[in-house]
Amino acid sequence: MTDTLKDKSGILVQGHIKIFDPESQKVFVDKRNAIHYENMSIALAESLSNAGKGWIYEMSFGNGGTSVDPTGIITYLTPNNTGTNASLYNQTYTKVVDDRSINNVDPVRNKLETRHVSGTNYTDVLVTCLLDYGEPSGQDAFDTATDASSLYVFDELGLKSWNPDGAGNLITHVIFHPVQKSLNRLIQIDYTVRVQSLSGLAEE
Repeated sequence: MTDTLKDKSGILVQGHIKIFDPESQKVFVDKRNAIHYENMSIALAESLSNAGKGWIYEMSFGNGGTSVDPTGIITYLTPNNTGTNASLYNQTYTKVVDDRSINNVDPVRNKLETRHVSGTNYTDVLVTCLLDYGEPSGQDAFDTATDASSLYVFDELGLKSWNPDGAGNLITHVIFHPVQKSLNRLIQIDYTVRVQSLSGLAEE
């Protein structure tokens, strides 16, 4: 009797986001995020095949992920992680985080890094984005907004891939309690995407 070995493998992608003030170290958000698996599969295949697109290019911010009733109760919408045309509910700002792009005006503080420990089957992509004091333009002077629908009171965020023909695909989306960006504070986002290989041999 001959045993047949079947290779069982797969890819697991997980995301985690931390939003904080890099000066005071105050943490505003620290949670996992939703992966758009269809768009992520496209991005991985395009990157592996050197198709000239597919890699992480920008971080997008929006204010349409929650609603707040008169009593202050927050309702969180479901992250958009299906359909290739998925987008933020209401995108209000975007920033290039690809530090190799000429469109990145501050590649030292807005960048992509890969982190791998030899002998493990996963690699992390750390996406760092810093919203400086003066950005976005038109923001309030102080973080005292009472209207959660203000342009720069963010409650959703996503990573988008590069596409030379236009807007890239949304590959991650996270909804969180509203955080205001104002002139009196820095906000840094550390967005970790872990790509893990699931593999093994099983007898059949």
